Amino acid sequence: MKKTKNRSNAPKRSSGSSSYLKGGSRRRGEDGKPVSESRYSKSSSDRKTSDRKTTRTSADRRVRPVSDLKRTDRRPDRRNNEDFEDRSEFVVVGKNPVLEALRSDIQIDKILVLKDNSDHVLKDLTERAKKQKLVVQSVEKQQLEGLADGLPHQGVAALLAPFPYADLEKTVEEADQRNEAPFFVIMDHITDPHNFGAVIRDANVCGAAGVIFPKRRSAGLSPTAVKSSSGACAHTPIIKVTNLGQTVEYLKSRGYWVAGADMDGQPYYDCDMKGKLAVIVGAEGKGLSPALKKQCDYSVSIPVYGKVDSLNVSCAAAVILAEAARQRHTSTK
Repeated sequence: MKKTKNRSNAPKRSSGSSSYLKGGSRRRGEDGKPVSESRYSKSSSDRKTSDRKTTRTSADRRVRPVSDLKRTDRRPDRRNNEDFEDRSEFVVVGKNPVLEALRSDIQIDKILVLKDNSDHVLKDLTERAKKQKLVVQSVEKQQLEGLADGLPHQGVAALLAPFPYADLEKTVEEADQRNEAPFFVIMDHITDPHNFGAVIRDANVCGAAGVIFPKRRSAGLSPTAVKSSSGACAHTPIIKVTNLGQTVEYLKSRGYWVAGADMDGQPYYDCDMKGKLAVIVGAEGKGLSPALKKQCDYSVSIPVYGKVDSLNVSCAAAVILAEAARQRHTSTK
């Protein structure tokens, strides 16, 4: 007697596939001919493999140039853009910078204040702006963040006209007519916007007649620099020149002595910084450029007693300019 296998425990076929049922119609291909089971049916592992996207190896992938991988839709970084101040719209963010802009003669187009805020300082700024008959607009936080470009806006921003740079000859002439001993600060290609703004603040606190910086290879009046100046840029004549060497020669022709901040110079407290003076502070790490260093009448330094060999450029400028201001305002006995 022939034995038969017990199929009672065999898995049943799904009733959803009629091709496997007795008497059911067979699957047909696009040409209308019946498709055999061997052609149509696949194992579960084969079906999963065919449904899955083919994974390419690193060798199969096309190597894209680096330029293709860079995003082109990203907004330009305006924090350290030397040409930002040449744009048609100049932005100042932060409570103190906006307040100083309101106190100055700078033309303000509009004040933007955070909507639904309860800050009493912002309220005072709003009232002051309205008294000056300026347009005050309440905006959402996202709009302020977009204008600030990552800087802490503190809930307020001011849209100004393009920054009014001072004219070199006119500023020097006005300083000479005040019958005092004016001094100017020259920034020799300072590229960091924080230091750039901080030096302007130093110059204003010490009573400088103006700040001079080159048009190229230097930081500019970006929002970061304006905020770092704490509003000093609104009260300080800022002069952008094409050639620093020619500017130094012009100041010498007007009777100015030129002092350069250099580590090999005399201690600042031993130098005579009275009279007409121009102080040059160099870039971070590089110091004074060789050409400008040759044009200096003398060099001043800050003695170092610790293990760090130098100060930050804005800190060094503050020390030297403070001594120049002290000599001017200390009565001689």
